[in-house]
Amino acid sequence: MIGVDTAGIAAKLGAAADTATPVSQLAAEVGLDVPTAYGVQAALVQRRLDSGERLVGLKMGLTSKAKMAQVGVDEVIWGRLTDAMRVPDGGTVDPAAYIHPRVEPEVAFLLDRLPEPGEPVGDFASAVRAVAPAIELIDSRYADFRFSLPDVIADNTSAAAFVIGPWSPVPAGLDNLGVLLEVDGRVAQVGSTAAILGDPRRALDEGIRLAGRYGVRMQSGWVFLAGAATAAVPLRPGAHVRAVVEKLGTASLRASS
Repeated sequence: MIGVDTAGIAAKLGAAADTATPVSQLAAEVGLDVPTAYGVQAALVQRRLDSGERLVGLKMGLTSKAKMAQVGVDEVIWGRLTDAMRVPDGGTVDPAAYIHPRVEPEVAFLLDRLPEPGEPVGDFASAVRAVAPAIELIDSRYADFRFSLPDVIADNTSAAAFVIGPWSPVPAGLDNLGVLLEVDGRVAQVGSTAAILGDPRRALDEGIRLAGRYGVRMQSGWVFLAGAATAAVPLRPGAHVRAVVEKLGTASLRASS
């Protein structure tokens, strides 16, 4: 889009994340469309790469009706993951480092090989080496966690941190596994992997296709977060969070007080 200062918008969003200070929505003010928003996202993540971080994967956003309803948008989106976003399973995060952190249970894939150019979308799942339960910590940099579709895309789909549980071979079916999100030992959300585009493997197909539109190809060894199986829950100081995915196991994190 002509006249949009993608670098300037990326710098503003990057500063918001660095200082845990929210900004107002930007898309309507600058006339940001979806393609240009992905350009801002690329510039935003490049700032992190320039500081020494490295890309380790991609993530999907808004792959469930619950998430779409929660944030008021209606299109599947994708974002980028860096090594600095990864938290060890069972590790601790500081809620004060974020603006309004929320957590959600997910399914993660580990890519075994680079999908071939022109490979049928339905065959991409054969590129998966392993699968794991996961938690994504999301943190919109916009005030009140409110945004339009271009806004959230520019903000790297609210990506902030993620936890991957133990990897295991991909089971025969991933389309209807029970999912729980527990906070301090109590069930906070109940869902199913069917909420992730009907089957998390479809999210992988979508992610490869959508990212490919912008010249991004997933790499062998990358992590892919398929999307949330439930609505997100605010992360309170001192909370212990655990995601449980049927057949896959658990992933957990703790928030410092």
